[in-house]
Amino acid sequence: MSHNMARLVEEYGKATAAYLKPIEERRAKAGMADEMSDMVKTLVHVTERWLIDPQKAIEAQARLGASFFDIWSSSLRRMQGEDVAPAAAPDPKDARFKDAEWSDNAYFDFLKQAYLATSRWAESMVEDAEGIDEATRQKARFYVRQMSSALSPSNFLGTNPELIRETMRESGANLVRGMQMLAEDIEAGGGELKIRQSDPGRFQVGVNLATTPGKVVFRNELIELLQYTPTTDTVLKRPLLIVPPWINKFYILDLNEQKSFIRWAVSQGLTVFCISWVNPDARLAEKSFEHYMREGVFAALDAIEQATGEKRVTAIGYCVGGTLLSTALGYMAATKDDRIASATLFTTQVDFTHAGDLKVFADEVGIKAIEETMKARGYLEGSRMASAFNMLRPNDLIWPYIVNVYLKGQAPFPFDLLYWNSDSTRMPAANHSFYLRNCYLENNLSRGKVTIGGKKIDLKKVKIPIFNLATREDHIAPAKSVFLGCSAFGGPVEYVLAGSGHIAGVVNPPAKPKYQYWTGAEPEGELEDWIAQAKEHPGTWWPYWFSWIEAQAPERVPAREPGGGKLPPLGDAPGTYVLVKS
Repeated sequence: MSHNMARLVEEYGKATAAYLKPIEERRAKAGMADEMSDMVKTLVHVTERWLIDPQKAIEAQARLGASFFDIWSSSLRRMQGEDVAPAAAPDPKDARFKDAEWSDNAYFDFLKQAYLATSRWAESMVEDAEGIDEATRQKARFYVRQMSSALSPSNFLGTNPELIRETMRESGANLVRGMQMLAEDIEAGGGELKIRQSDPGRFQVGVNLATTPGKVVFRNELIELLQYTPTTDTVLKRPLLIVPPWINKFYILDLNEQKSFIRWAVSQGLTVFCISWVNPDARLAEKSFEHYMREGVFAALDAIEQATGEKRVTAIGYCVGGTLLSTALGYMAATKDDRIASATLFTTQVDFTHAGDLKVFADEVGIKAIEETMKARGYLEGSRMASAFNMLRPNDLIWPYIVNVYLKGQAPFPFDLLYWNSDSTRMPAANHSFYLRNCYLENNLSRGKVTIGGKKIDLKKVKIPIFNLATREDHIAPAKSVFLGCSAFGGPVEYVLAGSGHIAGVVNPPAKPKYQYWTGAEPEGELEDWIAQAKEHPGTWWPYWFSWIEAQAPERVPAREPGGGKLPPLGDAPGTYVLVKS
């Protein structure tokens, strides 16, 4: 133990040096102070609303005191041998308190109940505060959740029975290993902790990720266009274009052979093209939303026509890629461009009224702070967006890894999805500012107030069929938000609700489906009423979607090889843009 404690101090020094290095070299990243300031200001505002009425404040304090009295009383009775139900019990799905000692040991049981009572009381203070607007309340909810997640007794060595046992069993060697990984991850994050969610040495894009055979058939400053090698003798005449998000890399749809949506789509007889976005640097700072539309979506459409001779395609847009695709459809409707015959939107928002907790980062103050950061660099670091997404689910995506990796000293499981999640991309300043302001802050797209290339974007003029997929537990594009967005379009919309969340609900292959999906009537009224009348189906929605695609244009032609048209291959899939690290 003494030897390991000495090693721990040595590794702590390395972690500190990694943290201080960018500060000493004047490379420290800005932004944290602004976020902390906003959190303090928000929570002080909620506190002030309670202090305005001293009587209500005293009653609130009394409620907390009563909760502690109940916990203390039940703990004493239990120590005397009585079988007493806990005064505060965790949610059955809460994995933090699964260890038996959290219930069997009176000390740890008291800690757990005191924490649960306090965190729930703090949440109620936000919900019951009077005289605050909904945006402030949503912010306060978010910040209280971050604080309560961080302060859980399960996160600290001295208050977690599992960590105490593990440390005693290993004589502190677990802490040494954890501190070594902490130092490595702070260095990898350029002075900020880049949480290790997966084993980075077990995956390589193009080797065991993004392995569906194909070619790069087109390249410009913003995209590489991939065309995949057919595996069927005939294919649907109408090609498929996939517009993935540029906030992450496209291979979420091509993780491995078993999970790959792209490989499956090829096997169904689709000629699949997929955009691979560049990982931009300061040179592309002025690339705007319009550039992404013209040099991304429209350039891909031109290239597909050259490669296949087909003027019309069906298209998929995923997340912000779907928002861009929807904007492009509005522009195409205004300019009488009919090259996209139908569109599928994966977990996509076009109306941001119910955009969820990401709106916390998108008020005027927050966006100005982000814009100042981007102005200095020309782009937003991918780690900023990755951290924001992790904060939407801190008890799943942050603190389990802090505990298991840096305190238990366990290397994380080699999970391809989490490797992809950490393989973040940068956002060019002009594009990201436009997106935050016009979508999250002002909700202009659904209100017909966005202007692109001199054309006002009116989604009601988009008459083509839309397949609109939402996922029931989505924290990024909430199902309610996607449902409301259906009414923004002017044509027929097929709303489908999948189980699970933003990623797992989409990446749900037929060979091993984990979740169900629901279909129903036209998406009108309230989502809850739609769900009550919807039909639940076991398994994945993928075949249902393909039948929707095939019914629109069932004609088949001989399979098309990449390079068989007017575009010679420029290299093998997955290309070069996807390999660039942030």
